Amino acid sequence: MAISAGGASNGPMAEINTTPLVDVMLVLLIIFIIAVPVALQTVEDLEIPIFESLQADNKVENLLITVSSTDAAGRTPGLTDSPFTGADRNGECRVFFNNVTPVDSTELYDQAFNRLDAIVKRAGGAEAMLANPELIPQVHIRGDVNVPWRCVAGTIYNVQAAGYPTVGFISNPVDPNG
Repeated sequence: MAISAGGASNGPMAEINTTPLVDVMLVLLIIFIIAVPVALQTVEDLEIPIFESLQADNKVENLLITVSSTDAAGRTPGLTDSPFTGADRNGECRVFFNNVTPVDSTELYDQAFNRLDAIVKRAGGAEAMLANPELIPQVHIRGDVNVPWRCVAGTIYNVQAAGYPTVGFISNPVDPNG
C-alpha cells in the first residue's frame, strides 16, 4: 500500500485511508471462522418439538382425493401387503377419500355430498357461504402420472355432482434444469 506522507500541496487529501477498513474486515473474518463451526455443531443436535395441531374454526376444509389404479398384477396401493409396482393404464380405478379411505364412485359421491352439506350447515347455510366465497371448499385431486384419464374424469364428475364448484390438481414441482 502507498502512504501519503504529505507534501507541498496544502489542499484536501484525495485518497481514502483503507487501513482501518482492512483491519475491521480481518477481525470479522476471524470471528466468522470461529463462530460458524460452533453454530453448525449446535444445529445438528437440534430437536424440533412436536405439537398437537388444532383445527381452526375459520379454516376452509378442502377435500383431498388421491386417484390411482391397480398395478399390472392387480394390487392396490396401500391396501395390500405385496409390493405395489405403480399404476397401470389398464388397471382398475382406485380413489381414496381424504387420502385414506378407499371408495367407489357411489361412495365418493355420497361422502363428498355429506361432507359439503355439513360444512354448509355449519357455516349458516348456502346464502352465508355465497356471501363469503372464501368459505367455499375446493377439491384437490392428486393423480398418479400413469392413471387412466377415465379414473380422473369420473372423480371430477362425482365431486362436481356432489356440489363442489372448484376442482384443482396437486402435482409435484419439476426442476426445469433437469
